[in-house]
Amino acid sequence: MPFLGIAFVASTVISLTAVLQYAGLVDAKENPIGLIGFISFLLFPFAALGVVVLGWVCLVERRPLATIGLGGAHRTRTFLSGLLVGVGMVMAIVGGIWIAGGFHMAAFGRAFYSPISLGSIAILLVCFALQSSMEELLFRGWMLSAITAKFGVVLAVVLSSLVFNLLHFDSRANWIFVTNVFLFAVFACCWVIRTGNVWDVMGWHGGWNWLLAVGFELRVTALDTHVPALLVKLTPVGPDYLTGGIQGPEGSILCTSALTCGIAYHLARARRKWRYCPSGLETSVPAGGVNSNMEAGTGPCV
Repeated sequence: MPFLGIAFVASTVISLTAVLQYAGLVDAKENPIGLIGFISFLLFPFAALGVVVLGWVCLVERRPLATIGLGGAHRTRTFLSGLLVGVGMVMAIVGGIWIAGGFHMAAFGRAFYSPISLGSIAILLVCFALQSSMEELLFRGWMLSAITAKFGVVLAVVLSSLVFNLLHFDSRANWIFVTNVFLFAVFACCWVIRTGNVWDVMGWHGGWNWLLAVGFELRVTALDTHVPALLVKLTPVGPDYLTGGIQGPEGSILCTSALTCGIAYHLARARRKWRYCPSGLETSVPAGGVNSNMEAGTGPCV
């Protein structure tokens, strides 16, 4: 499953990014060029990734989409609540770095002086929501459930998180960023396992990426959107371990602390016993209860 997941990414994200390089929308280091480049980079490769993953689940594995976390009620509300959590976590991390002396404030809300910039930021919200959702669909939806069915949840969390880390590898990154990418994946896994769906995590991941990219004129995973700050322009002035350096706040020790606390939170809230079905990840109910997915006939839990 991990190798198949890498093949999905290679056949879509990596190959289409190469096409965007040829078209002059992405540079040789895979950094988007301009707003059109950034939009193209977020939309086309990751939309293709989503089509491949959904096609594999529906046509090859022939299992319901609920088994990869796309079930549940109030999906839009769940997605939006997750997005707000992502925005809140980013504000807490960036605010903590600022208070600790890692950032210098330059200006407030520069984007509001430019309607074009506000429009660009709104478009990027949609683009980041799609990009992040497709990553969650692959790693915490399909891969986590598939490995869990064969090898158990612990190995599934570790393997899917390691693959996520591998595909976000950056030779310029320090050990803090590498650690944080792994913790980011583990946090998302814990959330999905606790809730039984990926809608929250899709929104959280999208809100996280979007606000980092447009809120403070800082980098998100070493990428710069080159749009005026929506909230406040911040300039890094502290050491890299505090500010994150070229990677942005995701390479900061405050990000490490926030993700660690988030993992602990979800583990603490996992008060019910979880069971897993051959067809994917399922939520169990208290002793004597009935599993809704068993009731629907998706297969017996083990």
